[in-house]
Amino acid sequence: MANLGVAANPGATTQEMTMQSMRFYIDTHDRARQTFPEKLSPEDFEGFYSLYEMACAEEGVVPLRTHVGFEEGRAFCFNMAPDAEAVRRVHEKLGLPFDSITEVTTATPGDMFFKRHAA
Repeated sequence: MANLGVAANPGATTQEMTMQSMRFYIDTHDRARQTFPEKLSPEDFEGFYSLYEMACAEEGVVPLRTHVGFEEGRAFCFNMAPDAEAVRRVHEKLGLPFDSITEVTTATPGDMFFKRHAA
């Protein structure tokens, strides 16, 4: 489970308690697997992304970042969600196929540095 810096607090708001239970997920799309549109321009993607954000809000998913290779026909979407099922429902609402949804843990040089020096 992602630790988002929200301390356990009996007086926590619903939003704070929800944030505590969020996890990170990456879902993938690939034209070669027919999970990425045959042709998609940056302008088309911009229009689609606003619909994606609305569907995410309805399912309690927070879109954090999307990496898109328009020419290669691949996308990697990084989201925060209560579970993989919520991410799947967002895709289902939009009729957007995906290759996989994977729960991930973030690891950056900063994370490793602070863990080494905290010991």
